[in-house]
Amino acid sequence: MSEVQQAVAKQLANIVQRSGKSIAEWTEILQQSGLQKHSQLLALLKNEHGMTHGDANLVVHTAMKTDGASVAEGLSYEELEQAMYAGPKAALLPTHQALMAMLRELGDFDIAPKKGYFSLRRSKQFAMLGPATNSRIELGLNMKNVTATERLLAQAAGGMCQYKIKFTQLSEVDAKVDAQAYAELKNWLQLAYDSAA
Repeated sequence: MSEVQQAVAKQLANIVQRSGKSIAEWTEILQQSGLQKHSQLLALLKNEHGMTHGDANLVVHTAMKTDGASVAEGLSYEELEQAMYAGPKAALLPTHQALMAMLRELGDFDIAPKKGYFSLRRSKQFAMLGPATNSRIELGLNMKNVTATERLLAQAAGGMCQYKIKFTQLSEVDAKVDAQAYAELKNWLQLAYDSAA
């Protein structure tokens, strides 16, 4: 089992433990609801069953067979990374890898593949990383009491991340190019990581 598959399996096991229901039972609840859209099923689990956004999202994807685990079946993290940045997004891969290297310096965390991005989790999601367009990567961060800046963009309440940073080139993650911006980024990553302990 790959690192990614282990992370998804762990998150599903935690959902079962917290909720007292198996994934099969959650799947049946979703099927019996008569709802079809991902957003509707997500709202059902969050509003009527008190699930967090991350847990509800994974349960819906798993039940609908659109989860990252199904897509990632048998693939290593590196293979998933290559697939995510295939074709016109290939030029963004070095920036993604540089950001992941910075994140790995923080300590241990789980990586869960989603459709189009990676969710990074400790006890809860602290970051999301993936290509937003063919020319831009977005790093979402969850942390509190941090002042937004021109670079650290505050996001609307209720979203999957509280802040977002956009990257278009590798130099934006290079301490040699801008030591102050690099130190600022490292600080934000550490705050998000620590907030998910």
